[in-house]
Amino acid sequence: MVHVSSKVKLRNYILLVILSMVMISGCSKQVAPAPQAVEVKAMQVARKDTPITYEFVGTIEAKNEVQIRAKVSGNIVAKMVTGGAEVSEGQPLFRIDSRQYNSALLTNQATAAQSEALLAKARKDVGRYSQLASQGAIAQQTLDNAVTEEQQSAAAANANWAKVQQAQEDIEDTTILSPLNGRIDINDLSVGSFVTAGSTIMATISSVDPVMVKFSMSENEYLQFAKNNKGVSPMEWGRNLKLILSDGSTYPITGQIEQVDKGLTTGTGTLSFKASFANPNKLLVPGMFARVAVQSEVRTGAFLIPQRAVQQMLDKTLITVVGEGDKTETRAVKMGSKVGNMWVVDEGVTENDRVVVEGFAKTPPGTPVTVIMIGPDDLQTPAKQ
Repeated sequence: MVHVSSKVKLRNYILLVILSMVMISGCSKQVAPAPQAVEVKAMQVARKDTPITYEFVGTIEAKNEVQIRAKVSGNIVAKMVTGGAEVSEGQPLFRIDSRQYNSALLTNQATAAQSEALLAKARKDVGRYSQLASQGAIAQQTLDNAVTEEQQSAAAANANWAKVQQAQEDIEDTTILSPLNGRIDINDLSVGSFVTAGSTIMATISSVDPVMVKFSMSENEYLQFAKNNKGVSPMEWGRNLKLILSDGSTYPITGQIEQVDKGLTTGTGTLSFKASFANPNKLLVPGMFARVAVQSEVRTGAFLIPQRAVQQMLDKTLITVVGEGDKTETRAVKMGSKVGNMWVVDEGVTENDRVVVEGFAKTPPGTPVTVIMIGPDDLQTPAKQ
């Protein structure tokens, strides 16, 4: 009896120890706190009729550009303009040494005067021989020879006077004038340089107002514009073009398409255009890059979200939305055109969605969030992620 009681006591003791250890272990474990909600800013998807604008990369060019070549050869003896300066049509730019052309003029004038004297003598002979021939005092052949001599003298005189005129023009051409209003390049020649007539480029002058912006669009884009505008000429739908400069600012003057290429470019399959923009303040300079904004159709009931809410991940475009229970969801979307600081969404959202604009970088899918709703006016401040 005593032996059985001892075994029972031992068993109860072991159970008590095990129970104590379990209780101690349970007390030592801390209950994990519930995750705290992250504060984010979100915006309701906007839905409204939206004019769709397409942007194309363009290059600014001079409307007119002329390479200055001298019509006469010689050394530059004077330079009346500084490289990079604005010049006016007819303004003197350079002067070439004219001494040899002055000498040529004097020589040709002397030759022409001698030809005139010979012509005068030939005319007197014709007059005298005509009278004698009418009286039968000389043979008709003598008169005919005199008439021929007069004609040859007249031709020689005309040719020599033409040389005089050419020499005068050569002297005038030693002064190089600007053929148009514009700006001269800084690679112009210096005094002392030798120029060869019709060959040496002395300077290049580019017009500055207006300027042309050359850009291209794909065949499909061109067809889309043609359909949206019922097949009218690009000169019609290409009015009121906007120009977005490389710093993101919008040029204050609108332009319009003036030239359309004859066909698609071989290889690239694009069609090139040139649009004219007034440049009264000389802000636009040839060689600058800018984006040409062309308005196309009006998209009815377009879904719009802020551009800064869009995340580009390799070949995917993602946004973060606030889902059920105010928890984040990551969603793939298909984007359309940009409109100001907004972006048209072609697929992936509804007007009931709340899109996270600030804070999506710290809210992976399933994160509880505290949502602060913002509107379009709040998009002017920089985003904080």
